[in-house]
Amino acid sequence: MSPSPTKSGLTLEQMRADIAAVLHETPDAIADDDNLMDLGVDSLRALNLSLLWSESVPLEFSELAEHVTLAGWWGVVQARQKAHGIEA
Repeated sequence: MSPSPTKSGLTLEQMRADIAAVLHETPDAIADDDNLMDLGVDSLRALNLSLLWSESVPLEFSELAEHVTLAGWWGVVQARQKAHGIEA
């Protein structure tokens, strides 16, 4: 998996594409409110995604672990980007 975050921050669609890549799915197969754990995102995959995304956004795995949907993860990322003045 190649890093997709940009210096200007992370977008919802980048996150969707990265999740789809680790699941060997197409991005359109990942809905905002899908339970990512039910789709196959286990703790190791979630950790790897958080490490990838933390290259652009100060992010902790524990913050993502509190949520199970892309919408929940996106909310965390948006809050962190806003707090650090990062544009998405």
